[in-house]
Amino acid sequence: MSGDLDLRAVERWMAAQVEGFQGPVSAEKFVGGQSNPTYLLRASSGQYVLRRKPPGKLLKSAHAVDREFRVQAALAGTDVPVARMHGLCMDDTVVGSAFYVMDHVDGRNFDDPRLPDVDNSERALIFKEMGRVLGAIHSVDIGAAGLSDYGPQGGYYRRQIDRWSGQYRATETEEIPAMDALIVRLDADCPADDGRACLVHGDYRIDNLLFARDAPRIVAVLDWELSTIGHPFADLAAVVMQWQMPPGDQGRGLAGVDRAALGIPSDAAFVADYCRAMGLTKIDNFGFYVGFCFFRMAAILQGVKKRALDGNASNPERGLQLGAFVPLYAAAGLEVLE
Repeated sequence: MSGDLDLRAVERWMAAQVEGFQGPVSAEKFVGGQSNPTYLLRASSGQYVLRRKPPGKLLKSAHAVDREFRVQAALAGTDVPVARMHGLCMDDTVVGSAFYVMDHVDGRNFDDPRLPDVDNSERALIFKEMGRVLGAIHSVDIGAAGLSDYGPQGGYYRRQIDRWSGQYRATETEEIPAMDALIVRLDADCPADDGRACLVHGDYRIDNLLFARDAPRIVAVLDWELSTIGHPFADLAAVVMQWQMPPGDQGRGLAGVDRAALGIPSDAAFVADYCRAMGLTKIDNFGFYVGFCFFRMAAILQGVKKRALDGNASNPERGLQLGAFVPLYAAAGLEVLE
């Protein structure tokens, strides 16, 4: 065993399922993630990553590692950089929950969008690359990729508001008036469907990206748990939403940062670059999409907090810290809707 992972069981499964695998295996758990526990596996045949559902009682449809595996496997060979998938195990008896194994991709991961260790010229190129890859995700031919049934097409915001309102209520630990008000407001302001439907990542931000060691180039997009067929402006707004948060280890945002001095684009410049790449003139009512993203993140973090309190979080201390942001995200969502 290595912590909560049975390495002997992992070795047996990989020997049967992963081409070219040679043991023995050692494992190191990544500490950053809060949803699906993730491990770096070192073996004689190379390095791999194992991502599993957490143990314990889970919300229905949450922690869908099978969907993560499917979408990344489908994106192999497209313009979207993803790790190579090796195998999916849906048999809970192997290690106690479903998991998949993929290649370990070597690269730089940035927790802080201020990019303090990067010079201004590269910093600007990193943000341009973020926009380019986001456009690539939204431009995937979902039919050719075999993803036409990856989610319902149409009515994305109505479904998402209903889904995350339900998830929030299922994990609610105390009354948060701002969250209650935000749910009511989004429910009332939900726009009519405009016919746009594409692959969406669902949690697109800089700390879910791996960049090449020697260039401002994305080598892998990570954490596809919330991906589906959806509306592209939700992904774009999620980037802008994160930047409204306080800078530092907790907020991981850009609020109050002199972006021009650092070579970081303004919200408007980033959105304008995206629109040009996608052939759009502008995006009406963009505040709704940002407010929606604040709401969804607040609901996600409430789930993280509940798992921490229940003892099921990947990192309970970090889970409680993140849970403290729920009222802040809810209040920010209400503010941007104004």
